[in-house]
Amino acid sequence: MALDEVTEHLSGSKDAYNKWVGVYIGVLAVLLAICNVGGANATKDALQSNIGASDAWAFFQAKNIRRNSTTLAANELELMLAAQPTIPEEVKRRFEEKIKEYRTETQRLTTDPAKKEGLDELFTKAKGLEVDRDVALAKDPYFDWSQAFLQIAIVLASVHLIIGNVWLLLLSGGLGTLGLVLMANGFTLAVRLPFIG
Repeated sequence: MALDEVTEHLSGSKDAYNKWVGVYIGVLAVLLAICNVGGANATKDALQSNIGASDAWAFFQAKNIRRNSTTLAANELELMLAAQPTIPEEVKRRFEEKIKEYRTETQRLTTDPAKKEGLDELFTKAKGLEVDRDVALAKDPYFDWSQAFLQIAIVLASVHLIIGNVWLLLLSGGLGTLGLVLMANGFTLAVRLPFIG
């Protein structure tokens, strides 16, 4: 049905006016559905980022423990080698090779650009996931408030249809607009309001 046909169909007296209010309520319901999806996605994104950050930090801790163990082993071999200056050259060479192997492993555990699994890379990854989580958590309250205002706007417009109080419709329009603005801010986080969240 074209817009002209809708306008022609709805043109008329009180019945047409009520139909336009019904269309307005339908638009509010669509906005409420979109807001619901945005809020659910923000919650899901926050949860996924939090799990990812937790996993990255756990992996970071395990790698750090392993790096510390490897460093301690290398230090212990160096002390043993220094304590025995008369050690045969072949044994000394094997000690030095093992120390070098441990030091190389320590460096690989610290930074591993190839696999992106060194401590430096894991730290950066975990911090990035924490930022993503915090952004998603900051978005969620805007969707919550938007849903509340849109639901109240729908109720007020519906009550207006029953009792015909124009002030209810105006209040519904104000709350619907506020809900729309909060929903848009939930998607963009253009403004952070201190009293929300």
